[in-house]
Order: sequence, then C-alpha cells, then structure tokens
Amino acid sequence: MLKKIDIYIIKKFLGTFFFSIMLIIGIAIVFDFSENLDDIIEKQVSAKEVIFDYYFNFIPYYVNLFLFLFVFISVIFFTSKMAAKSEIIAILSTGISFRRLLYPYFVSAFVLAIMSLILGNFIIPPANKVRLKFEGDYLRHRHYNNERNMHKQISPGVYLYIEFYAVNTDIAHKFSIEKYENKRLVSKLVSTSARWDTTKNKWNVSNYYIREYGEKEDILKYGKSIDTAINIYPEDFKRTLTDITTLDYFELNDFIAEQRLYGTKNIDAFLLEKYRRLAFPFSTFILSFIGVSLASRKVKGGTGLNIGIGLLISFMYILFMQISDQFTIKGNFPPLLSVWTPNIIFTIVAYFVYRLAPK
Repeated sequence: MLKKIDIYIIKKFLGTFFFSIMLIIGIAIVFDFSENLDDIIEKQVSAKEVIFDYYFNFIPYYVNLFLFLFVFISVIFFTSKMAAKSEIIAILSTGISFRRLLYPYFVSAFVLAIMSLILGNFIIPPANKVRLKFEGDYLRHRHYNNERNMHKQISPGVYLYIEFYAVNTDIAHKFSIEKYENKRLVSKLVSTSARWDTTKNKWNVSNYYIREYGEKEDILKYGKSIDTAINIYPEDFKRTLTDITTLDYFELNDFIAEQRLYGTKNIDAFLLEKYRRLAFPFSTFILSFIGVSLASRKVKGGTGLNIGIGLLISFMYILFMQISDQFTIKGNFPPLLSVWTPNIIFTIVAYFVYRLAPK
C-alpha cells in the first residue's frame, strides 16, 4: 500500500523526470531544426511532413535514448533538495527505515522501466521507419549494403550465391542457386543476372543454365529467361545495421532466425540490439538505487556537488556500455554478457554505495 510519503516522493520523482526530459528534448529539437533548416527549405518539405513524419517520431526515440541518464539526474536533483531541507532526516526520524524509504523510488523506476520496455520494443521501431525514411529522402543519403560475393542459405539445403547486388536497379549479378539432398548436390542454376519483377513478385533469371546431377548422367538445360520464386527479396539486400531499429521485438526475433539460416556473419550486432532492449530498462532500478543512496546525505557542496557526481557516474555507465559492445563487435565476447556487464558492475557499485548511505 502506498502511503502519503510514498505518493509525495513518486510525484517528485516522475515530475522532475518528465520536466527535465521534455526540456532537453525541446532543446534537441531546436538544434536539430536549425541544423537541417537549409535542407528542408531547399527540398521544399511541407510543415506537416516535418512535424508529423520527422519530429513526432523523433521524440520517442530520444526520450528512450536519454531516459536512464535523466532518471539518475532526476533522483539526484530532487533527493538532494529534500536532504538540504532536512526532509530525509525528518522521514527517517519517524521510524521509517532507509530500506523502506527506497520503496517509492523503486515504484517510480518500475513505471519508467515498463515505459522504456514498451517504447524500445513496440513504439520506437515503427516510428523509426517513418523517421529514417524522412532522413533518407530529405536530410541525408541512405547508405546501402555494398557487400560482395554473398553466400546465403535461403532454405534448408538451398544455397544462393550473388557476386554483387545493384540496389538502384534491383539486379543481382552472377546469380546461382545450388540444391542439396542428403549432403549431395542434386541441381545447380547459374546465370549472368537476375532482376526482381515487381508485377510477378519473382526473380527473372537471364542467360541461365541448369545442371541436374543424376546418379548415372547429368541433365543440362539452357535458356535466355526464366522466372523463379525463392525465399529472398530486394529488401534483404538493402538493410543496414540502422534498419534493425525499425523492427519490433517479435520482428527482430524472426529476422535473427532468418539471418541464422542465411549464415550471416555479423549476427552478433543484431543480438546486441535485441538484448540491449531488455537490459536497458533494468538500468533505471540500478541508477535510482545509486542516486538516492548518494543524494540522501546532506553535504556541504549542496545539490550542485551531487549532480556533478551523478553526471560522472552516468558518463561512466555510458562508457562501460560502449566498451562492452566493442568486445562483442571486435572480439568473441558473448552478446548477452556484453550487454549485461555494465548492469552487473553498477549493481555491485550500488551495493557499496547503499552500505555507505545514512541509515
């Protein structure tokens, strides 16, 4: 059951957080708009597109990006103010334990963690589709995958090879398909190119030959053009690492399973995105715990000193996140452990800070 003091602290926590996050988002919009104004005017983008296609989808992305930082700053700020006014001392003097004092902080952190979980997995991905399309159309050139000599398993026992895919024309150059049964090659299609036919939703293969490997003799077929339906589409060649941010949680799981089938090399980058969406909300609890433990003591430096310490710890957390990601991208560190390492380290820090907090 929530008591009056719990509701008082929750209101201060959430009120400070939403005020500060909206303030920084407003500043970010002003700077972003001033930076992109020349492109918007030059390409005659309508005000409706700028507001609803770009900035309306810009806000949830940056709210979630800055969320854990401003959770920490908010806790530090209002708890320091309470400590400076001796409110913390008054609360503890009534017989409420410091552990019980943490309860409303964890309720608030839980609300923000659920918000982050929903934003990161279900609201931001569709919003990113619209935002990134707007950026690609008006603000900057889209970067496409320029990979060469691609080998993919498109279904069990069926392997595709493409030397180069031209994204502007949707033509796959040096196109071949191999089919295996019981680890034995049974047929192979080789062609100079394959073009995606938008009317038939099939690949039109040009200048091809098909060799079927029999037990006694092979059968060879030639032709100038043939349609084939395979489990791969032009969008699969146009995706970048940024594009996985447009997939919701279930779509991302399906995409990762598909990439495993294809034998994609950089699958760890996709796993990092998946695990980060789950680990990121948990940081609200850790940083809230550290924040209240640091700021509940009245110090000579006042609120400014506590905010300075809070910013330092926040930047250390960001630094640990970036370093641990590189262990996976550049090395062989497991993605799940890489994502959760900052949370594990700062949980230990939180425990020691808690032990030093006033009781």
